[in-house]
Amino acid sequence: MSVHQPLLDGSHKAFMLGYLENLSLIERLHRLLLDVVKDEFERLAILEINPVQALLLFNIGENEVTAGELKSRGYYQGSNVSYNLKKLVELGYMHHQRSEIDRRSVRVRLTEKGRRTRGQIHDLFSRHAEGLEKRGITGPAGMEEVNQLLKRLERYWTEQIRYIY
Repeated sequence: MSVHQPLLDGSHKAFMLGYLENLSLIERLHRLLLDVVKDEFERLAILEINPVQALLLFNIGENEVTAGELKSRGYYQGSNVSYNLKKLVELGYMHHQRSEIDRRSVRVRLTEKGRRTRGQIHDLFSRHAEGLEKRGITGPAGMEEVNQLLKRLERYWTEQIRYIY
């Protein structure tokens, strides 16, 4: 037995297996979401931005934010946020402006082109939500239950990062 694997009774072992399956599903769902956005953009002939950049547009919406705020608000979890923002500015999806107070800080917001693209992603997600409900896969109560569980998991992981036990 490994030092890193404590002896688990049946219920703990089942819980651990369930947790590992959850982790695998979360990872696969994220990759699938990126593929869904990619496929939609190929269908719409939007080929100049990638799915991560598209989700950035979607999550920013009508807000004006800094790169730091994107991470702190949970809109973006990547280490290359600056690259993606720069690319979106270059391609005309976003405006950027230096802060008058802190010249090192740059604020970004969507351009009209960015808002149109965000609208296309919103339409895609609306069709999916409608399809989930029409096909009986889940409804509002099921979505709320999943959201509450994922928020609790998010809080727990955030606490682990901050070393709060």
